Order: sequence, then C-alpha cells, then structure tokens
Amino acid sequence: MRAYDESYLNDAMDALGEMLDYAVIDCGYDADEFFGWFTSSGIAGQFERGNPKFVAGMSGVEIAREVVFRTTGSRESCPATQPLDRSPEYWTGWILAYYQWYRALRFSDIADGGLPPSAVLSRYILHEADVTKFVEIADRVLASQAERPAPLARIRRNRGMTQQELSDAAGVSLRMVQLYEQRQNDLSKASVSVVLALAHVLGCKPEDLLES
Repeated sequence: MRAYDESYLNDAMDALGEMLDYAVIDCGYDADEFFGWFTSSGIAGQFERGNPKFVAGMSGVEIAREVVFRTTGSRESCPATQPLDRSPEYWTGWILAYYQWYRALRFSDIADGGLPPSAVLSRYILHEADVTKFVEIADRVLASQAERPAPLARIRRNRGMTQQELSDAAGVSLRMVQLYEQRQNDLSKASVSVVLALAHVLGCKPEDLLES
C-alpha cells in the first residue's frame, strides 16, 4: 500500500531530485554517503510514511540542509544554483522517489538491495525512457540481490544493521561496503584490517564474510 496519494508524487519526486542535485553538485557531497545520511537521519522515513511536510511542503534544498544538520549538527550554507538543464543527480533522486512510492519500499532497502545513487547514476541513459522501464530494471536488480546475497550482506541484514551503520562502526567507507555486497569488489582481496573490522562489528568469524 502506497503511503501517500499520487497527487503528491510530482512534488515528492521534484524534491528528492533537487535534494540530491544540491547535495552533490552544489555542496560536493558523495551521492551514496549523502543518501546514507538521508536514510539514517529519519527524513527518509518521513517520506516513506507520506508526511506532507516533507513530500510536498519543503524544497529539495531545504530537505538537504535538514539532512546535513541532523547528521552533522552544522547548517549547510552553500548557495543553490539554478541549472538550465536537469542533472543526472536530479534524475537519480527523482526516479528513486518514484520507485519508492510505486513499490512502497524503504529507501534503505532500495540502496542496500543494489540501487544506491551511484548505481542509479550509472543507468542515466534510462532518463529518456518511460519510468516503467526503470521499474522493470530496478525490480530485476533487487530480485537478483535477494536470491543470493553476498555473505556480508546476509550477515549484516541478519544483525538488523544498515550499510551506513556498518560503515560507521567498522570505519570502512559506505561505498566500499556497497561494492563488497554487490560483488563488484572481492572482499577476499581486501586488506586483513578491513575484513577483521567488519567481522568484529558483525560478531562473526572473518572467514564467514568470504565467498565459499
């Protein structure tokens, strides 16, 4: 069941598109790291529940600044630009907002399931296609990840942790956690200190994290 009426959808999509564009293009934040802040700050949850204040009452710039404040305790003062054309980052936030609404998933589950902003950005060519094409591809990505998750992903989920929480606790970048879970980087080739740090946080043996 969708959390809010379709009449709010365009506003919500525009807000998340503007949020990611401002955070990445204007402020210089890493897209995946900022999106992790978005999910851990509680603001993503407000979107998921259809809180009108966030899905329709705030601009994307205001939302981004609130995410930064809740995460770092500092107010972001970077001025917002007005690009003539919509950026790939804007489209990424825009389409993620649509997919979350359409499938009624948590933003963190979408990112953890193989579609963090960087993975969506790599599919920017889809901005010219109908949104149903992205839904079709996103469904396949999430389904493939669910069928055979990497040991790191499976153990992390069993512990009830998000990728951001694991990243923070282990001192391993969020992007590296994502790459290991998506099997784009081989954890068995990581440094011993990285494997030990992840295993310590997850309360498992280092060898449990490696592919069999």
